[in-house]
Amino acid sequence: MTELLKIFPDSPEFWGTIVYVVAVFLLCGLMLGLSWLLGGRSGARARNEPFESGVVSASPERLRLSAKFYLVAVFFVIFDVEALFLYVWAVSVREAGWPGLIEACIFVGVLGASLVYLIRVGALDWSPHTHRRRPSGDNS
Repeated sequence: MTELLKIFPDSPEFWGTIVYVVAVFLLCGLMLGLSWLLGGRSGARARNEPFESGVVSASPERLRLSAKFYLVAVFFVIFDVEALFLYVWAVSVREAGWPGLIEACIFVGVLGASLVYLIRVGALDWSPHTHRRRPSGDNS
């Protein structure tokens, strides 16, 4: 450590980094210590059981989720990245000029077309599909 002090004795970046690292460790230690001190103690049977939202699971088997949940998550990520790109474009709109505006319009158009496609194929339709069967003797 003394070698570093000889190399960087007056560097504000060095001292700022040291203060930052010390503050991070102190803050992490403080949060862990407070959670240990103030956290509830439980001697119940389900103490080390996983739970969600404070409710212990009723059965040990895993719940099977529909694939539509995952599809919605993927669609959210895709359209969230769109918002990120549009934010970057909006920040640099003066430097991008008219070519940037045209590119952004094409980008939004492609994503709009993909959203229309998703709606048309029913990827976002969560209603149950009810098909009425015809009676076997009805040929009309």
